[in-house]
Amino acid sequence: MAPVYFAFKKSKSFDTTFLATAQHRQMLDQTLNTFGIQPEHDLDMMQPGQSLSSLTSRVIESVTQWCERFKPDAMLVQGDTTTVLAASIAAFYCRVPIGHVEAGLRTGNMESPFPEEMNRRLTSPLARWHFCPTELSRHNLLAEKIDRNVHITGNTVVDALLWIREKLNQQCLSADEVARRTGVPDHFRDAYLRPTNRRWILVTGHRRESFGDGFERICHSINRLTSEFKDVGVLYPVHLNPQVRAPVNRILADNPQVALVEPAGYQEFVWLMDRCHFILSDSGGVQEEAPSLGKPVLVLRDRTERPEGIQAGTCRLVGTDPEKILAEACLLLNDSGEYRQRSQLANPYGDGTAAERILSIVESELMGSKT
Repeated sequence: MAPVYFAFKKSKSFDTTFLATAQHRQMLDQTLNTFGIQPEHDLDMMQPGQSLSSLTSRVIESVTQWCERFKPDAMLVQGDTTTVLAASIAAFYCRVPIGHVEAGLRTGNMESPFPEEMNRRLTSPLARWHFCPTELSRHNLLAEKIDRNVHITGNTVVDALLWIREKLNQQCLSADEVARRTGVPDHFRDAYLRPTNRRWILVTGHRRESFGDGFERICHSINRLTSEFKDVGVLYPVHLNPQVRAPVNRILADNPQVALVEPAGYQEFVWLMDRCHFILSDSGGVQEEAPSLGKPVLVLRDRTERPEGIQAGTCRLVGTDPEKILAEACLLLNDSGEYRQRSQLANPYGDGTAAERILSIVESELMGSKT
């Protein structure tokens, strides 16, 4: 949302407010600091051990009260989080028009990802504007009989990525500084981050459908991979959820080729993506960002709401199956031609101007209605 916020802030047509629920306090603060954003209103909703139902009810109540007090002309939400659905319900109750950024993504399975697939499906009928990243996401909405104000804009995540990369280029951020900020151990920094000719893999994972056996299989796959490739390192910023951290620490902590660190700030994470060999991840954002940096992604999910990357060849689905993970990782490590071909594919998710398109659409309709 940062590029959208910046675009609307520059417009003379609107008085724009950033409303944060902070359903993930620490991760939100890292990202806001990266973009230099200070929310005008911060609801500070996160509670230890919060359930989905308690978070949903608290966000609905708090955002409803905010809407009743400030009476916005429109509210923009992005993605498929609990905040998106709950804030959309609150805005709908207050008769505030909703713009859904990154609309139309679907897996076709309500259990995967859970609860995100449900969140985005239920948000769509509530929204007035649907800002789709691709033609496929637009078709998904049309198939659900949502056919008004459906716009293809590209994904704002590409805008954000290119903004951060330009900032990194200006700063000339060093491997030593990134290692210091992210807590990368000295031995891993010296062996993999400082040299320009050493191969290492970046890993992220957080999806609920992989809790339990799924994360154990992923971790065992990483151990097998490093056993087969003694010169390859693995850097894993571990998600804060205890159901992720427990198996990751238990299975991978003693592997000398693996560095487990705390979740990286967005700026540092872009630096890491830009310098790794390829990425193992279940993140939707990574599937969209990595192609702009020329990095293949092995998607740790059985299905994805972002099939454009699969179709383009920038991403491959491997799920949590150790044999698939190992086979696809070995292909990228052993076949330089395959790696080169996949790293040079164009990003199907946008050109970095999505936020400006969204501003133009909302500005045209809202300001036109006031004349």
